[in-house]
Amino acid sequence: MSIGMIGLLYGGGTLLLMFSGMPIAFALGLIAVVFMYFFMPTSALDTVTQNVYEEMASITLLSILLFILKGAAIGKSRAGADLYSAIHAWMQKIPGGLGIANVFACALFAAMAGSSPATCSAIGSAGIPEMRARGYSPGFAAGIIAAGGTLGILLPPSITMILFAVAAEQSLGRLFLAGVGPGLLLVALFSLYAAWRYKREYRQAVATLAAGGEKSAYLYQSTLTLAQKTRMLPRVLPFVVILIGVMIALYGGYSTPSETAGLGGLMALGLIALVYDIWRPRQLIPILASALKESTMLMFIIGMSLLYSYVMSYLHISQSAAQWIVDQHLSKWMLLTTVLGLIIVLGFFLPPVSLILMTAPIILPPLKAAGFDLIWFGVVMTVVMEMGLIHPPVGLNIFVIKNVAPDIPLKQVIYGVLPFLGLMFMAVLLLCLLPEIATWVPNRVMGIGKE
Repeated sequence: MSIGMIGLLYGGGTLLLMFSGMPIAFALGLIAVVFMYFFMPTSALDTVTQNVYEEMASITLLSILLFILKGAAIGKSRAGADLYSAIHAWMQKIPGGLGIANVFACALFAAMAGSSPATCSAIGSAGIPEMRARGYSPGFAAGIIAAGGTLGILLPPSITMILFAVAAEQSLGRLFLAGVGPGLLLVALFSLYAAWRYKREYRQAVATLAAGGEKSAYLYQSTLTLAQKTRMLPRVLPFVVILIGVMIALYGGYSTPSETAGLGGLMALGLIALVYDIWRPRQLIPILASALKESTMLMFIIGMSLLYSYVMSYLHISQSAAQWIVDQHLSKWMLLTTVLGLIIVLGFFLPPVSLILMTAPIILPPLKAAGFDLIWFGVVMTVVMEMGLIHPPVGLNIFVIKNVAPDIPLKQVIYGVLPFLGLMFMAVLLLCLLPEIATWVPNRVMGIGKE
């Protein structure tokens, strides 16, 4: 049987198992083992566990578990709500300040947790009820949190970027830094849209009242005194200390990414112990259980994805697919467009973790041969995968929002995120036109071409 036919069977079988409703990790592992049985030496089956272990035995992957612990410590305490409240207090007089405060809170929390679902859940549980109480439409409120939560896979420390660094064999520190500029760009775009949408809904509320309709909550204004705002500042200080401490440790050369993740986890546990008095075993058990559950699920997906990629490489499926792409002699930008289109389509069904590990062996060699900077591409790919987190049918963040605010109809949540999808597409275009948005910071901090 030709390699092309084996590849079609491999991809078709994978899609069939996924559409059957089988969990992603089991689907990838099963199809890999079946093809090992039929198309690889019999002895290969005896080394399945060894192959999975060897693929996962990366010190870089260890940092994922520790960053998850850090995110769980902050997300399972009142830290997220306090962070949001403090930012809101200082931005409430800005037009759309409440929505902008949610974007900023999502960005800061993302920099702590490195996880989009954790960011959505922590900030959304406080932000969505507050926005709705102030008159924001349910779809608008849900859209801000869902889109802001996507920053969790772009701003460092990003679990997704850790996996891309492993798959692409690129510097994790440089990749983290490359996400800063695009992350700030998205924060700015989201904030501008929040301010514009607020003014639009506010004008509608005024017009409704003038026409004799009901007075919207938009028109009720409450302000805090300077003393009240100042008392809220200490709520932000611990987050700033953790963020600065982690960044200095990593980029100052004092620790490796895994050691930095451990430091961040310990600092987060110290934060909730000192500030929120969470240190007793019965209080820590839910946090540790949440971190263990998420880590186990994620590592299982990573392990099966790596086994899937190993089989694909052994059978020369990935090499043949990459060569086929090269043989099409596409122009540089047409190649990039085709690859990003593939990522968007696969993003309908796959989470970022599986998407990276499954496609990296196929798409990275042609992109590298075409002269693209893989660090830059890692950031662009991450932004495109962010879009996958808020569009159906998978849209993980959409379902997190439904869990946080179950009374908001799914239709309104989807309509609420559509403008943010457009803003992300705009960000991708800007990154293509001005790659320095991603490359300037790592080049300044780590030097051009240095690791």
